[in-house]
Amino acid sequence: MDHVPTPSQTVGPFFHFSLTTAEHCIGCIAGPLVPGERVWLQCRVLDGENVPVPDAMIEIWQADAEGRYYSEADSENAVDPAWRGFGRMATGEDGICKFETIKPGRVPWPGSGLQSPHLKVAIFARGMLKQLFTRIYFANDPANQEDPVLQRVPQERRETLMAHMDAERPGHWRFDVHLQGELETVFFDV
Repeated sequence: MDHVPTPSQTVGPFFHFSLTTAEHCIGCIAGPLVPGERVWLQCRVLDGENVPVPDAMIEIWQADAEGRYYSEADSENAVDPAWRGFGRMATGEDGICKFETIKPGRVPWPGSGLQSPHLKVAIFARGMLKQLFTRIYFANDPANQEDPVLQRVPQERRETLMAHMDAERPGHWRFDVHLQGELETVFFDV
Protein backbone atom coordinates (compact mmCIF):
# COMPACT_ATOMS: atom_id res chain seq x y z
CA MET A 1 0.00 0.00 0.00
CA ASP A 2 1.40 3.38 -1.04
CA HIS A 3 1.33 6.22 1.46
CA VAL A 4 0.54 9.59 0.04
CA PRO A 5 1.60 12.58 2.14
CA THR A 6 -1.23 14.80 3.23
CA PRO A 7 -1.09 18.49 2.33
CA SER A 8 -0.10 21.09 4.88
CA GLN A 9 -2.90 22.75 6.79
CA THR A 10 -2.99 26.50 7.35
CA VAL A 11 -3.65 27.92 10.82
CA GLY A 12 -6.73 29.86 9.91
CA PRO A 13 -9.40 30.95 9.82
CA PHE A 14 -10.78 27.93 11.72
CA PHE A 15 -9.67 29.42 15.06
CA HIS A 16 -12.61 31.85 14.88
CA PHE A 17 -14.95 29.00 15.73
CA SER A 18 -13.39 28.42 19.13
CA LEU A 19 -10.52 30.74 20.08
CA THR A 20 -12.07 34.10 19.30
CA THR A 21 -15.54 33.64 20.70
CA ALA A 22 -16.66 36.06 23.41
CA GLU A 23 -15.86 33.35 25.96
CA HIS A 24 -12.22 33.02 24.84
CA CYS A 25 -11.27 36.57 23.79
CA ILE A 26 -9.25 38.51 26.32
CA GLY A 27 -9.08 42.20 25.50
CA CYS A 28 -8.35 43.41 29.03
CA ILE A 29 -4.89 42.11 29.91
CA ALA A 30 -4.57 44.27 33.03
CA GLY A 31 -7.62 45.33 35.02
CA PRO A 32 -7.96 48.71 36.72
CA LEU A 33 -6.39 47.51 40.00
CA VAL A 34 -3.14 46.38 38.36
CA PRO A 35 -0.46 48.99 39.11
CA GLY A 36 1.27 50.64 36.18
CA GLU A 37 0.84 53.13 33.37
CA ARG A 38 -2.51 52.45 31.63
CA VAL A 39 -2.22 51.62 27.94
CA TRP A 40 -4.90 51.12 25.30
CA LEU A 41 -3.33 49.40 22.31
CA GLN A 42 -4.89 49.23 18.86
CA CYS A 43 -3.34 46.57 16.62
CA ARG A 44 -4.06 46.50 12.90
CA VAL A 45 -3.09 43.59 10.63
CA LEU A 46 -2.43 44.40 6.95
CA ASP A 47 -1.53 42.14 4.03
CA GLY A 48 1.20 42.79 1.46
CA GLU A 49 -0.98 45.30 -0.39
CA ASN A 50 -1.87 47.24 2.79
CA VAL A 51 -5.37 45.77 2.82
CA PRO A 52 -6.78 45.01 6.31
CA VAL A 53 -6.91 41.32 7.26
CA PRO A 54 -10.40 40.83 8.77
CA ASP A 55 -9.93 37.33 10.14
CA ALA A 56 -6.58 37.36 11.91
CA MET A 57 -6.01 36.66 15.59
CA ILE A 58 -3.43 38.32 17.83
CA GLU A 59 -2.12 36.93 21.11
CA ILE A 60 -0.05 39.07 23.48
CA TRP A 61 2.13 38.07 26.44
CA GLN A 62 3.65 40.69 28.68
CA ALA A 63 5.34 41.37 31.99
CA ASP A 64 3.80 43.50 34.73
CA ALA A 65 5.05 47.00 35.59
CA GLU A 66 7.86 45.44 37.68
CA GLY A 67 9.13 43.35 34.75
CA ARG A 68 7.73 40.02 36.02
CA TYR A 69 5.75 37.54 33.95
CA TYR A 70 2.65 35.88 35.35
CA SER A 71 3.24 32.66 37.24
CA GLU A 72 0.59 30.25 38.51
CA ALA A 73 2.67 29.92 41.69
CA ASP A 74 2.28 33.64 42.40
CA SER A 75 -1.38 33.94 41.40
CA GLU A 76 -2.57 34.08 45.05
CA ASN A 77 -0.47 37.19 45.67
CA ALA A 78 -1.67 39.06 42.56
CA VAL A 79 -3.02 42.58 43.10
CA ASP A 80 -5.83 41.87 40.64
CA PRO A 81 -6.91 38.23 40.24
CA ALA A 82 -7.70 38.97 36.59
CA TRP A 83 -4.02 39.71 35.78
CA ARG A 84 -2.60 37.04 33.54
CA GLY A 85 -0.25 39.00 31.32
CA PHE A 86 -2.02 37.47 28.31
CA GLY A 87 -4.52 38.69 25.76
CA ARG A 88 -6.20 37.28 22.65
CA MET A 89 -8.39 39.12 20.16
CA ALA A 90 -9.66 38.64 16.63
CA THR A 91 -9.40 41.44 14.10
CA GLY A 92 -12.58 43.00 12.75
CA GLU A 93 -13.45 43.86 9.16
CA ASP A 94 -11.04 46.81 9.44
CA GLY A 95 -8.17 44.48 10.47
CA ILE A 96 -8.18 46.03 13.96
CA CYS A 97 -8.34 44.62 17.47
CA LYS A 98 -7.85 46.46 20.77
CA PHE A 99 -6.31 45.63 24.13
CA GLU A 100 -6.38 47.37 27.50
CA THR A 101 -3.31 46.82 29.62
CA ILE A 102 -0.38 48.52 31.34
CA LYS A 103 3.04 49.39 30.02
CA PRO A 104 5.26 46.47 30.99
CA GLY A 105 8.39 46.90 33.06
CA ARG A 106 11.90 46.11 31.91
CA VAL A 107 12.63 42.38 31.86
CA PRO A 108 16.15 41.01 32.46
CA TRP A 109 18.05 39.57 29.49
CA PRO A 110 20.58 36.89 30.45
CA GLY A 111 24.03 38.41 30.56
CA SER A 112 23.01 41.64 28.82
CA GLY A 113 21.15 43.85 31.28
CA LEU A 114 17.50 44.79 30.84
CA GLN A 115 15.16 44.71 27.87
CA SER A 116 13.09 47.75 26.96
CA PRO A 117 9.35 47.60 27.80
CA HIS A 118 7.75 45.41 25.14
CA LEU A 119 4.91 43.01 24.40
CA LYS A 120 5.45 39.59 22.87
CA VAL A 121 3.05 38.96 20.00
CA ALA A 122 1.84 35.96 17.98
CA ILE A 123 -0.17 36.54 14.79
CA PHE A 124 -2.41 33.88 13.30
CA ALA A 125 -4.08 34.38 9.91
CA ARG A 126 -5.51 32.52 6.94
CA GLY A 127 -2.98 31.17 4.50
CA MET A 128 -0.19 30.89 7.07
CA LEU A 129 1.21 27.47 7.96
CA LYS A 130 2.58 28.73 11.29
CA GLN A 131 1.90 31.73 13.48
CA LEU A 132 4.29 34.66 13.25
CA PHE A 133 6.08 36.04 16.31
CA THR A 134 7.08 39.65 16.80
CA ARG A 135 7.39 42.27 19.53
CA ILE A 136 5.78 45.62 20.16
CA TYR A 137 8.03 48.32 21.59
CA PHE A 138 6.94 51.82 22.58
CA ALA A 139 8.33 54.51 20.25
CA ASN A 140 10.61 57.08 21.85
CA ASP A 141 11.18 55.04 25.02
CA PRO A 142 14.79 55.84 26.03
CA ALA A 143 15.38 52.20 27.00
CA ASN A 144 14.95 51.16 23.33
CA GLN A 145 18.53 52.31 22.72
CA GLU A 146 19.92 49.58 24.99
CA ASP A 147 17.48 46.71 24.38
CA PRO A 148 19.58 43.63 23.46
CA VAL A 149 16.94 42.15 21.13
CA LEU A 150 16.15 45.42 19.36
CA GLN A 151 19.89 46.03 18.85
CA ARG A 152 20.04 42.84 16.76
CA VAL A 153 17.45 44.22 14.33
CA PRO A 154 18.90 46.35 11.51
CA GLN A 155 18.38 50.06 12.28
CA GLU A 156 16.26 50.61 9.15
CA ARG A 157 13.84 47.81 10.18
CA ARG A 158 13.34 48.72 13.87
CA GLU A 159 10.48 51.10 13.10
CA THR A 160 8.33 48.08 12.14
CA LEU A 161 8.39 47.05 15.82
CA MET A 162 7.27 50.41 17.23
CA ALA A 163 3.84 51.33 18.57
CA HIS A 164 3.13 55.05 18.32
CA MET A 165 1.15 57.15 20.76
CA ASP A 166 -2.08 58.68 19.49
CA ALA A 167 -1.43 62.41 19.90
CA GLU A 168 -5.13 63.11 20.42
CA ARG A 169 -5.73 60.45 23.10
CA PRO A 170 -3.17 60.12 25.90
CA GLY A 171 -2.40 56.51 26.80
CA HIS A 172 -3.62 55.20 23.44
CA TRP A 173 -1.10 53.52 21.15
CA ARG A 174 -1.30 52.19 17.58
CA PHE A 175 0.66 49.33 16.08
CA ASP A 176 0.46 48.00 12.52
CA VAL A 177 1.47 44.46 11.59
CA HIS A 178 2.42 44.23 7.91
CA LEU A 179 2.45 40.56 6.92
CA GLN A 180 4.39 41.18 3.69
CA GLY A 181 5.65 43.91 1.41
CA GLU A 182 7.94 46.88 1.70
CA LEU A 183 6.81 47.67 5.26
CA GLU A 184 6.83 44.04 6.45
CA THR A 185 7.06 43.78 10.22
CA VAL A 186 10.16 42.11 11.65
CA PHE A 187 9.23 38.58 12.70
CA PHE A 188 11.36 36.37 14.95
CA ASP A 189 12.18 32.66 14.83
CA VAL A 190 11.10 31.39 18.23
